[in-house]
Amino acid sequence: MTASRTAPPRAASAEIPPVPLTIEGYSVLHQMMRFRWSAWREADTTQKKEIAHEATHLIGEWEQGKSGQSAVYSLIGHKGDLMLVHFRNSFNDLNRAETQLARLRLSDYLEPTTSYLSVIELGLYESSLKTYRELKDRGVEPHSDDWNRAISVTLERQREAMRPRLFPEIPKARYVSFYPMDRRRGEEKNWYTLPMEERARQMNEHGLVGRRYAGEVKQIITGSIGFDDWEWGVDLFADDPLVFKKLIYEMRFDEVSAVYAQFGHFYIGVRCMADQLGKLLDGDLPE
Repeated sequence: MTASRTAPPRAASAEIPPVPLTIEGYSVLHQMMRFRWSAWREADTTQKKEIAHEATHLIGEWEQGKSGQSAVYSLIGHKGDLMLVHFRNSFNDLNRAETQLARLRLSDYLEPTTSYLSVIELGLYESSLKTYRELKDRGVEPHSDDWNRAISVTLERQREAMRPRLFPEIPKARYVSFYPMDRRRGEEKNWYTLPMEERARQMNEHGLVGRRYAGEVKQIITGSIGFDDWEWGVDLFADDPLVFKKLIYEMRFDEVSAVYAQFGHFYIGVRCMADQLGKLLDGDLPE
């Protein structure tokens, strides 16, 4: 009688995918505007009050939104006068917010300078490597039906665990710093040619720096590959703007930033709540 033996798992025919899993939350739009102060000065006092009241009402509703919020910032420097940040459930909802803003009489005094479209994104390097290796060890072919089902389970579990980070309220901090960035410096310094294990290591070290500032700054990362000119957008919120300099400067010394990161324009703004908009339009910065 011949003893039966259990056959070893069949090895998957391909290496694990190089792309880490991601989970997404709110759709995000940044709108940077110049304000036509010369035209505003020509409007009479009653007209200004009516226009400000109309805008205050809409922005106040946005600030209290249950399915995403909006915030207004007074920009510092030459890149614009106002920045509006919108968190919404979908691109359709972002487009609806754009249209609502355009219909305000205040929009007659606004000139767009640029915008940025993205979605809140969390990269799952650690979970991706663990899941990919487990499936490979079981002999599951990448991108097969069994593979895709297992990935779906992992993603759904992570979405539930990370829901507060995927669908956050816009922090009420006094200052914001927004900037776009890439992780690629030409073909000789291309982040995407690194093995996933190496990218995961570098991202872990990168994250350790940010976590040291957790009590001083709130960071929201958005993904924009396929949506805008850069790969990611970064929003930093704090009550002391110096923390932006300290955090970003320290991060420049970790490997992922020192070797691979490229940065776009930085936008620094001061929060203006809806009920203070009239004061801002009178030329006074809200307290």
